[in-house]
Amino acid sequence: HKVKTAKLVKDTYTDEALELMRDSCSCARDLAIIDLLASSGMRVGEMIMLNREDINFNERECVVVGKGNKERSIQLTEQTAAHVKYYIQIYHSNSSETAYLFSTTIKGNTEKMSPENVQRLIKKYAQQVRCAGFDLPESVHPHMFRRTRATNLYQDGVPLELVSTVLGHAKIDTTKIYAKPSVEQLRNALDSVPPPVN
Repeated sequence: HKVKTAKLVKDTYTDEALELMRDSCSCARDLAIIDLLASSGMRVGEMIMLNREDINFNERECVVVGKGNKERSIQLTEQTAAHVKYYIQIYHSNSSETAYLFSTTIKGNTEKMSPENVQRLIKKYAQQVRCAGFDLPESVHPHMFRRTRATNLYQDGVPLELVSTVLGHAKIDTTKIYAKPSVEQLRNALDSVPPPVN
């Protein structure tokens, strides 16, 4: 027999926590990473595989390769595009450097940034948010940005099918796990149901 276990509500970042994390960033690279994760909904694995040429600043979009080796286009907010462009101008002034958008140099070898590096970066800024008096889950990770973006889009009235496209989900049922309805959405849905007839 299967044992029923409680399904926990997945954590998301509040708008205030996201703004504080952005404000806490100590360099253009960290701000570009956090802003890109927060506003695009892309997976951390998709982000670290980005090359500079994958970003079209005129159209404010970038091409990522997701699960199943599927390409999809992601729209960037004006703020995110500005932060990423500024970061490139500072850190990628030499065109002969690595093509990876985010990279690290270890013992003279330049490679793409690892998910572990991104995780450490997020933990650092999450701790600063906690020190400022905001509650954050004990375990913060890059995927929370993706879940937060999905939830915010859905609660702002974006159809679930479109949220699914943004996240690159093959099935809309997967998106339903990410996007939580707001209390107001639930209340409106219940108010629209006619009362039972006696």
